[in-house]
Amino acid sequence: MSSSTTELTRRSFSSRIVLAIILACQLMIILDGSIVITSLPEIGRSLHLSATDLSWVQNAYSLTFGGLLLLGARAGDLLGRRRIFMMGIGLFTLASLIAGFAHSAESLLIARSIQGLAAAFAAPSTLALLMVSFPEGKERMRAISLYSAVSGAGGSVGLVLGGILTDLISWRWGMFINVPIGIVIILLAPRYLMETPRIKGRFDIVGAITSTLGMTSIVYGFVRAASDGWSNNGTIVSFIAGVVLLAMFIRIEKRAEQPITPLRLFASRERTGAYMARLLFVGGMSAMFFFLTQFLQGVTDFNPLVAGIAFIPMTGVMFGMVYAVPGLMSRFGSTKLLIGGVIIALAGMTWLSRITVDSSYFPNIAIPLVILGIGAGVVFIPLTSSGIAGVERGDAGAASGLVNVAHQMGASLGLAILITVFGSASRTAADHPLIGATPHKQAQYVLSHASAASITGSVIFLLLALIAIIVLIQKNPLVNRIKHQVKPNAYKAEQL
Repeated sequence: MSSSTTELTRRSFSSRIVLAIILACQLMIILDGSIVITSLPEIGRSLHLSATDLSWVQNAYSLTFGGLLLLGARAGDLLGRRRIFMMGIGLFTLASLIAGFAHSAESLLIARSIQGLAAAFAAPSTLALLMVSFPEGKERMRAISLYSAVSGAGGSVGLVLGGILTDLISWRWGMFINVPIGIVIILLAPRYLMETPRIKGRFDIVGAITSTLGMTSIVYGFVRAASDGWSNNGTIVSFIAGVVLLAMFIRIEKRAEQPITPLRLFASRERTGAYMARLLFVGGMSAMFFFLTQFLQGVTDFNPLVAGIAFIPMTGVMFGMVYAVPGLMSRFGSTKLLIGGVIIALAGMTWLSRITVDSSYFPNIAIPLVILGIGAGVVFIPLTSSGIAGVERGDAGAASGLVNVAHQMGASLGLAILITVFGSASRTAADHPLIGATPHKQAQYVLSHASAASITGSVIFLLLALIAIIVLIQKNPLVNRIKHQVKPNAYKAEQL
């Protein structure tokens, strides 16, 4: 074998290892957001957590992940992507081990928060490392396609895998499974991943902290209201603290020399609408996953494995739609496709919100999930496109980061708001028991009533997302006419 052939073989092998490292990291981070969903009822029984408390198992991860994501991306720019990637994966692996051994709610929530922090630093580096590791052309396109496939399928794999591990072994293995993967990545990364050049700049640490703590306070206020009521002192203080911290964040970003969130990104109606619609759409969808899991295991008596498999009709269709969307966008346009997708998802969510204690999986749950999968599969690509539309090259990273922030924050905020609906509906159903029902049947009735009410809240979230798209993203002839009359020159410049 010639030396040139040997060199090509070695490079090909190295490229495959690099791609495997990046894909394994992305899969691990995506999995961690969904693998606990089908495990939540068992986690609640193991650690004596109520449905309200269980929401923090999800929120502790998504809040720190979304809140610190832009800071993690900035750290990669300033300190080197490979270094930050390895630090993030190392911390994520350690936090996963701690979460698996957690024997109290407090230790589990702390570990989940650390996982979210670690993911916020590791995730932004994965795509950047992929871009510098593969030359532009066919090789890079193949790598990006596999990366997108892993990102899209990871959530559904997590639901099923979480169910399998919980049913056959323990919910703790949903955490432990990250440890060997993380160790292998840490061992391979220094040898196969190239370091990126550092740039000079500053960290906007105060901005990152105030935004994360502000959102956490708002979410805590909603969760506290679900258990203790809206007039509770802790609830009121949490909301006040959240508003003050977010106001401080906006002021800091206006004055910062290198802000973590350039406020000029919100000058575009289309981008603002995309961030808002994504937050609302993901909020409704994530909350539905949480409450439907409670329903499947508490009312239909599915075990965790079957509950995970029950979501396959939705996630399978959603993943398949990714391949159809580019052709549909070229035919109908991004905005029309986006509106159509939300309307389809809205129809599926409305049907699903009608579940009762006597609802069977087919057709009352399976068919609405398929409809939801079609709608959600259509929505995310054009919504992402609108989120980065028209940005300057220097703001491209921040705009992409805001798309991910809106996604993670939407998941936390939606669940936090609708857990208050769940708590209120549970108390109402408990106060009006079924006549002659056994305690078990009464508990099922309460859970089904509360789940249906909460999923109705998801319907409202999707409806608000549709309104945001129509008002802010869709081109409005009346608004355009007013712009031409009032500021014709400015408008022409904007169009150019």
